[in-house]
Amino acid sequence: MVAFLDATVLPNNTLSSSHAAHIGQLFWDQDLVEAVEALAPYNTNTVDITLNSDDHVVGDELGSNADSDPFFQYAYLGDDVAEGIFGWITIGINRTASYDTSYSFEYTSSGGVAVENSGSGGVGGDAPSGAPSGTGFPSGSGAPPAATSTSA
Repeated sequence: MVAFLDATVLPNNTLSSSHAAHIGQLFWDQDLVEAVEALAPYNTNTVDITLNSDDHVVGDELGSNADSDPFFQYAYLGDDVAEGIFGWITIGINRTASYDTSYSFEYTSSGGVAVENSGSGGVGGDAPSGAPSGTGFPSGSGAPPAATSTSA
């Protein structure tokens, strides 16, 4: 997830911005991922899944200096995941932060084009720190039912 505070929508419906105020990644509880993966059409996917326990980004987010919870909270909309889920997360953005971004692809009039020397792909740089911690849902009407607990 990349948060731009000064983004401009270009004529081709892409965004342009001078900087990003937040760069991060969000995750789903492994038990939920496995429940969804057991359903069609996901159960026909032959690509290996990276478990949260094997994902270095999850490890970085949950490391000794972690000050955030990158996992969505969620509740089933029925008796099981096949009936749907409702998920939520609270994200704090430091409006004064500014991170340089680099991308592995750009959208041009010819479609997606690889960017030379873009590194590992995706947004570059280290993941920022300083995001507010906590997993609570804002108070008030419309709050979802009690959440299923999450784990890495």
